[in-house]
Formats: sequence, C-alpha cells, structure tokens
Amino acid sequence: MGKRVDRFVRTRVIPREAVLDGGGPAAAEAFAELRGRAREEGLWALPLPVELGGGGLGFPAYAALAEAEGASDHGPAALGSAPLLDVTMLARHGSSAVREAYLKALVAGEMRACYAMTEPDVPGTDPLGTGTRAERGPDGSWLVTGRKWFTSGAAGADLVTVMARTGGSAGDREGLSLLLVPTATPGFRVVRELPVFGTGGQYEIALDRVRVPADHLLGEPGDALAIAGERLQLGRTLRCLRWLGQARRAFDLMCERAATRSGSRGPLADQQLIQSHVFDALLALRTTRPLVHEAVALIAAGRDARTEVGLAKVATARMLQHVADSAIQVHGAAGLGPDTPLPGLLRTGRAARILDGPDELHITSVARRVLRGYAGDGLAPEA
Repeated sequence: MGKRVDRFVRTRVIPREAVLDGGGPAAAEAFAELRGRAREEGLWALPLPVELGGGGLGFPAYAALAEAEGASDHGPAALGSAPLLDVTMLARHGSSAVREAYLKALVAGEMRACYAMTEPDVPGTDPLGTGTRAERGPDGSWLVTGRKWFTSGAAGADLVTVMARTGGSAGDREGLSLLLVPTATPGFRVVRELPVFGTGGQYEIALDRVRVPADHLLGEPGDALAIAGERLQLGRTLRCLRWLGQARRAFDLMCERAATRSGSRGPLADQQLIQSHVFDALLALRTTRPLVHEAVALIAAGRDARTEVGLAKVATARMLQHVADSAIQVHGAAGLGPDTPLPGLLRTGRAARILDGPDELHITSVARRVLRGYAGDGLAPEA
C-alpha cells in the first residue's frame, strides 16, 4: 500500500502542483480528477472509518503511509485523508445531529472544515486569553462574536470549529467551549488572506453575532481545552509525518543533483563538502523519524503523548528546514528559483517552527514536564 500511495503522489499529484497551487476553477478540476483516480485505485480516505466511506486504516497503519502522502502539500486532499482531524473530533465530541449532518459529507469530500483558535490580539500559545465570546440565546442557540486569524483553509470551508468563551473572564481556565459554525450563516466573514512567506492558505475571519444551533456545541460547555489538547496531539503528529515526507523529497532532490551535476572540479558527489550535506541531512532524517513514530504509538494506545509530540514537533520542523536548506545549497542558484519545489519546502520548514505552537512553547512545556518528574522522591523518570 505504501508503494502505491508513494507512486500516486509522485506520478499524479506532484506533476499537477503548479495548477493546484494556483487555485480557482483549474485547481478544482484537477482535484476532482485526482480524487476520482484515488477512488478508482482504492486509495481514497484510507484512515477514515469504513462506515463513513473511508478505508478504515488504524492510525499506526496510516502513519506508515502518511509520509509518502505528505511529500506534497496537496497529497492529503487529493487522497481524501485531509479531513481526518475534523472527522475524528466531530465523531468523538459532536452531537448526533452534527454526526448525521456532516461526517459522511466530509469523508466524501463534499464538504470541507477548518479550525479557528488563534486571535490577532492574543498570543497563540495562550488560549486562556481568548476574546471571542458566545452568548446563549433564549432558544438555547449561541450567538458568537469575535475574530480569528491564521485559520487554514477558511476561504473554502463549509464548517469552522471556533474556540469561544461561553463563561468566565479572560484568563480563566473554565468557560472555554468549541462550537461548530456553518460558514454560510449570516455574520460569518472571511476578512483577508494572510500570505505566509508569500504563499496563501491562511485567513483572518470575523464573526458578528453568528447564530449557532445549540446542538453544534462540541462536548459540554467548558470542554474546549480538553478537546483542543486531544486534537492538537493528533494534528501535530500528522503534520510531523507529512513533514518527514517533504524532507525526504528535499533529500532526494539534493542527492539527484549531486549525483548528476559536475563542475570544474568534477562531479559534485565527489566533493567532501557536498558529502557532508548529504550525511548531515540523512542523519537528521533517520534520527527524527523514530521520535515521530514513538508519538504515533502512544496516541494509538490512548496514552499521554504530550512529551513525545513536543519532541517530535520541534525536531521535525527543524529537520525539514535543515534538509531543505542543504538541498538549496547543493543546487546553488537553481535552488532559489521556480524550477524546483525547494523554496516552498524551505518556507514550510521555517513556518513549521511557529505554526502549531512555536518551538519555545514545546521546549518549555516538555522541559517543565520532565523536571517535575525529578521532584518529590528524587528518582529520575525513565528517559
């Protein structure tokens, strides 16, 4: 299965990246064709539940494929696994009305969802400062008002899960809730696109007394932090798996360049500095991959994976930036231009060190958790 996914991404998705990156009707047509091909080849929505139209692969089995799938930013969408996070969250915490209305449509690719947590005037690392508020109306519905930004895919989404304060004051742990907002509801607006190093896909959104049905609350009032933590563990690990695939793509391009390019001093592959780039990049890849799969195993077992996810997220983001940078160095000026995907891969690696929690957040959280284990009886925890 892994070879089939790898072949699909490399022979069908990657050759269409320029069209898919451009958006608009041409991209929509290309996606429709790719999704049809994925269904024909039995590769559609592999990690999603069979009863919803997916392939039914468990997380560990899918993790073995996610690296190949993620070699292109468009791989998950083309193969139907992109809604895994939203489907998992809604299946676990959505009401029966939400599950019946949206899950099959999300798996089929007929609807798209996104997640809005970060706000312009609130540090993304501090959700307790959330300013978006939801007030309960006389009929039990919620009126949501606020602004979010760096919301991936908001412009084309049919649904957005919004973190809002339903009780308490800024800084309180209690009172934060998640509401599923249909984007066609009056009062919902995409304010602007927020290019990241020149590329799109992130958006600022505004909600002005958007009415949300009572049964579109996820979990119970005040459950947002617990549900968000569950989502973030899975989401960060998925991103790490896909970043591994992108780093491997950069590594392959670097090695192909070194093996086929010659200069006045002979083949690049014979030069020690080039060999050093190859060795260091391979070492980074090989030492990062086990960290990611350790997090996968713990999440699949239902165990606390916060430390492992934090380690994996920081290591994989740094590794992708490092490998892409080395590949550009080996390519020289050609690595800076539009003829290879390397500028995009470097951009992804650099952005990865901030998005989904900056390095500093994960470093501090992991270190504090480890150091707490040395307090009390003085016995060091297992490393």
